[in-house]
Amino acid sequence: MAQSALDNPERSAARRSAIRPEAGGAPPSREMPWSEEAEQHVIACCLLDGHDTIARCMEARLTDLSFFSAANRLIFKTIIDLYQKSPPVTLEILAEELKTRRQLDAVGGIPYLIQVTGRIPTAAHAGYFIEKVREKFLLRELIKTATGAVEQCYSFTGGLEEFVDRVEQELFKVTQDRVSDSAEEIKESMKAANQVIAKLLMKKGELTGVTSGFKDLDQMTFGFQKQEMIVVAARPSMGKTSFALNIAEAASLPKKGEPIATLIFSLEMSASQLALRMLCSRARVNLKLLRDGLVSRDGQEVNALGKTGEEFKTAPILIDDSSSLTIMEMRAKARRIYARRKLGLIIVDYLQLLNGSDSKMPREQQVAEVSRGLKAMAKELDLPVIVLSQLNRSSEKENRTPRLSDLRESGSIEQDADVVLMLSRPKDKDADDRFQTATNMADLIVAKQRNGPVGDLKLTFIQEITRFENFTP
Repeated sequence: MAQSALDNPERSAARRSAIRPEAGGAPPSREMPWSEEAEQHVIACCLLDGHDTIARCMEARLTDLSFFSAANRLIFKTIIDLYQKSPPVTLEILAEELKTRRQLDAVGGIPYLIQVTGRIPTAAHAGYFIEKVREKFLLRELIKTATGAVEQCYSFTGGLEEFVDRVEQELFKVTQDRVSDSAEEIKESMKAANQVIAKLLMKKGELTGVTSGFKDLDQMTFGFQKQEMIVVAARPSMGKTSFALNIAEAASLPKKGEPIATLIFSLEMSASQLALRMLCSRARVNLKLLRDGLVSRDGQEVNALGKTGEEFKTAPILIDDSSSLTIMEMRAKARRIYARRKLGLIIVDYLQLLNGSDSKMPREQQVAEVSRGLKAMAKELDLPVIVLSQLNRSSEKENRTPRLSDLRESGSIEQDADVVLMLSRPKDKDADDRFQTATNMADLIVAKQRNGPVGDLKLTFIQEITRFENFTP
């Protein structure tokens, strides 16, 4: 019978040596992980679509040290420096800057820059290559740290707890850039709180946030505040979209003060449909008559439309009418737009049309994820986010005003929201039951407000021009 390895120490030692090198021996020769193609693609995308791709690189915490090639590292550092000075980052400007710094020859000269930028015709796959460069960088850093830890293990002389703690700290330094810094000393928060107090004292009752355009609502909320998630909920055909568009108009075309750049995510209606509604609403032109061809071509309505159209040309309103968005895609879009143009307000129409990251999850969990994502977007971009939401049928069935528990599909919306507004328009009692429509008086219920009172307000709804206005008895 063959002798076992336990009985034969020499054979056991030989087997161990075949598995790994002996201590002090040279490790097997391996190349550090990196992708020349990915690094060149990222640089090419930065030059093709400068502001957007560079913003995404910074969001992914890519630095010049993330690049393995010395030439690519130098080029990327110059691109970031140029971006922070705010000129458009083009091949010509990059080449001139490298020449000024006397580093053009070090990166391979103009031929190398042309070679890199000629690799791709579009920046469509920038996200993939950014993640690939970041992945390879983290692997290289982990290899360096882990190799150092192995060497320290061989030279270990005592104090195991302190040694393990030191190794953990070194590994943490590598991986900490995967999460953003969030905790700060309270003195920083107190500075921000004191600034808010000073603003309140100076304004003496004036708005401290974005105006809604409705006097009574602004008095209760002092405007929509930064980092707030404001939910506007109602049953279908109650005027949620009209209400949101009226707010967008008031913010971007204010009667006084600076206009607020507003981004509208419209998952239900096209951009042209929204633009038409906003145009007719502000010009006070009946959209149905316009569609029926009953508006005179040289009449007062056409003049009003022309004048209003000129006003909207200067309004800082952006509309994204992409359908079937996930919450992660929406946040990425908002982040990139914000990098190009500082926004002051985001409107989402509407929450139930957004998808979670995993379509296989139960719908309630998806809605909860979407709700959390919208609140996180408000905090990350430091602006108010107005989210339209559907109500369930309970209030209609029970013939009552809506309440918080009527928010459709998930209680997490109620939890995440800072302000919940509910629109309700009583039915016209004189109308035929088969064709019963809502009256022109609307109830706006402030059902929740973290930092202020709750209560009911009245608004006037002018159905012909789909417009809400301050209530007039």
